[in-house]
Amino acid sequence: MQWKITSLWRAITTVLAAGLFWWVAGFSEPGAAIAGMADIIEVRANPQADGTYSFSVTVRHDDTGWDHYADAWQVVGPDGAVLGTRVLLHPHVNEQPFTRSLGGVAIPAGVRRVTIRAHDKVHGDGGMSAEVELPGR
Repeated sequence: MQWKITSLWRAITTVLAAGLFWWVAGFSEPGAAIAGMADIIEVRANPQADGTYSFSVTVRHDDTGWDHYADAWQVVGPDGAVLGTRVLLHPHVNEQPFTRSLGGVAIPAGVRRVTIRAHDKVHGDGGMSAEVELPGR
């Protein structure tokens, strides 16, 4: 009898622990755990003749479709201000990782480094970001 109670207790606690994990992690959407957060893989920053910068950014995210995909990346200043946003209008399910560019980003005087961060429809900002030294500064 003791063995059956112990086995039942282990089964119940395992199920409860798994449920708690999913709840705490915020995986309410099917596929959210699979897709995870969007990561910045590579960044190239180039000064332009007009004093702005263009950025070429490679993002990796296991897009699952229209409900869960990397939908933007941002250039963020050291004070947390968003200096530029590249909106991504569709999922890239069969194109991973993918690279997109954004030009005309005005960087305030004295700023030598910016952070590039990705955003996805389920998790928001998150995943790996990249800090970039701006050439010509």
